[in-house]
Amino acid sequence: MTTGSTEKVNGARALIKCLEKEGVDTIFGYPGGQIIPFYNELYDSDLRHILVRHEQAAAHAADGYARATGKTGVCVSTSGPGATNLVTGIATAYMDSIPIVALTGQVPTFLIGNDAFQEADITGITQPITKHNYLVQDAKELPRIVKEAFHIASTGRPGPVLIDLPKDVQNAEIEFYYPDKVELRGYKPTYKGNIQQIKRAAEEIANSSMPIIYAGGGVISSNASPELIELAETICAPVTTTLMGIGSIPTEHPLYIGMLGMHGSKYANYAVQESDLIIAVGARFDDRVTGKLESFAPNARIIHIDVDPAEVSKNVKVHVPIVGDAKQILKSLNKYVKRCNSEAWLEKIEHWKKEYPFTYKQMSPDVIMPQFVVEQISEACGDAIIVTEVGQHQMWAAQYFKFKKPRTFISSGGLGTMGYGFPAAIGAKIGKPDKTVINIAGDGSFQMNSQELATAVQNDVPVVSVILNNGYLGMVRQWQELFYDRRYSHTFIKGSVDFVKLADAYGALGLRAERPSEVRPAIEEAVNSGRPAVVEVIVACEANVYPMVPAGAAINEIIDPEEHADTSCAMPDLRTTTDRILDLEEH
Repeated sequence: MTTGSTEKVNGARALIKCLEKEGVDTIFGYPGGQIIPFYNELYDSDLRHILVRHEQAAAHAADGYARATGKTGVCVSTSGPGATNLVTGIATAYMDSIPIVALTGQVPTFLIGNDAFQEADITGITQPITKHNYLVQDAKELPRIVKEAFHIASTGRPGPVLIDLPKDVQNAEIEFYYPDKVELRGYKPTYKGNIQQIKRAAEEIANSSMPIIYAGGGVISSNASPELIELAETICAPVTTTLMGIGSIPTEHPLYIGMLGMHGSKYANYAVQESDLIIAVGARFDDRVTGKLESFAPNARIIHIDVDPAEVSKNVKVHVPIVGDAKQILKSLNKYVKRCNSEAWLEKIEHWKKEYPFTYKQMSPDVIMPQFVVEQISEACGDAIIVTEVGQHQMWAAQYFKFKKPRTFISSGGLGTMGYGFPAAIGAKIGKPDKTVINIAGDGSFQMNSQELATAVQNDVPVVSVILNNGYLGMVRQWQELFYDRRYSHTFIKGSVDFVKLADAYGALGLRAERPSEVRPAIEEAVNSGRPAVVEVIVACEANVYPMVPAGAAINEIIDPEEHADTSCAMPDLRTTTDRILDLEEH
């Protein structure tokens, strides 16, 4: 079955028509020799193309667009180095189960395997980090392949799919068609969930007095937040989330106990360790959550709801597996459950919440603490979409921003990709133009894709980047402080760039805050400007992320800030970045 009137077009034009059939409105890319036929046809298309300044940013922007909108993101590059530059972004999307379709140019089919100019085996390179990939060798197959690619990327457990497009395939003439549906015999994701397993789960819940719901990114991708909250409120169970699950339940909901794991809340970690039942929904029990596996939740029975059967019992033993879509399964489960006998349990957790809140010490009235900056962003822009780079600032954003809705926290979780945040924020803002989008960054990670200021300015994308400038590669420095006797080997980057001048050079707004009283006005000015903006905030240079579970420890073996007070940099250098650079040059 096909749709659309038959007409003769070349492969490149057919590809654009396929994208239009899939409802694609925006693509992120960078042209090159082997993808020129596609770009030639794009010249006459209504598709919006965002010209990035590095192909990695195209993949991250498509990823951010997908996370913010729930649609499939699309990125484009040429062959060889253009395609390999997408790899980090594709791997980022793969690790976090984000639907993107990557289109790459390739040398003509008759040159494949000859080490031609700008040839790379991108399907071989990306096989481990894509849900599926294609090398198109016959233009007639292109419409079917595109239809399959979007279906695979967006169904079951979402993920990236790559389509490699030889130049002669793009130029070949075909009679255009578009399939009505996809038939893939080996790919039949389960959505509904086994009703007997759902009833077993309801029985386990009824027998529990210390249950806890553990929600991951699968709740976000399946749009299951309403059903998750209904379950929690029905059975009166506390909810903890992974980094990817943040936003699935409002931060200030009385049953939310924060993120768990290495930098999670103390009370979430304690609750998991003492619970008698874990209801895991769309989460994969990764090492940042479980800590030492042998010690993880020793008294708990585990219900695991996940669309990917490969994740069930992969890391921890599961007692009631339910394979299927989180939204559909939770809808069914909610019909069978009732309130648990959990009053004493909730009282205990409430006591922990009061005893072990997220907290930090103000070093001096003139020093800006990074946690304070996140609090100010939360108070000033509570409905914003928050995107982060990776590092200490990422954890502070997860801990101190008060999230209200799903798809408002966008961050690289599984791969932990520095340089992700800014291009992802551009993609998120393009996908959600009516939302304020703020990228919380570190001075190290922002420099990895700072060239995308040109993309934001050229396309008038008013993303605000708030850089917590502590002069270090902060997370690595923290580990060096705690576990390597403060041997700060190559993590000191203080004074390396003037971010205000950098923003100005690209035509963006640049602001700096050097004292606590300057933070809120700078954030508000940047947001209200309606321009791409960078706010550099000079923060305490040795502030650490706490709580912290050391690698290999159980998740209730937690380092407290009192045990490791930040002392060696109580007064950070508050001079301008230019002065600091000059001082370094003199020495």
